[in-house]
Amino acid sequence: MNGEDYVRKAYERIFHHDFEGAIEAFEKAVTLEPMNASYHYKLSITYSRSGKLAKAREHAMKAIELDSQHDEYLLQIQLLQAKDNVHLAERLVQSETPDLAEAARLLKQAIKLDPLSVEAYVLLAEVKYAQHDVRSAIHYAKEALKTDPANELASALLLQYELWINVNHDSNHH
Repeated sequence: MNGEDYVRKAYERIFHHDFEGAIEAFEKAVTLEPMNASYHYKLSITYSRSGKLAKAREHAMKAIELDSQHDEYLLQIQLLQAKDNVHLAERLVQSETPDLAEAARLLKQAIKLDPLSVEAYVLLAEVKYAQHDVRSAIHYAKEALKTDPANELASALLLQYELWINVNHDSNHH
């Protein structure tokens, strides 16, 4: 089998929701054709979808190193950086001494890198609420719902924040 055969096999595995099998097939394609930037890129995406961000970053960087002319390879790096920012912000929020300001900064940067990151919008809404900035919390919950109208957490948060506004009639929180 050649590299393309393994890529076809990987897509077949993805179609059957077998991401580990897809990773194995993409890895075989990369082993056969290590200078093929497209294979590294596809492997990076599959690693990313499987939550293996370090491996995803490694192969995204290799794709760019081999061929820096493809915008989608650069976009993949941006999306991975956005995910890293969200995970770091989660750790900052959940730490014994939460750093909400730094978490908010990281999440805003994540949104700039990946404007479709529902996870970033939802967490930023929670951070803003924790900072007593209820109007911003509402804004970010609404942004999450624009991106994913079926997101139950964003819907619940929006309801909670709007209820808080209605109960408190507080116009001092901007």
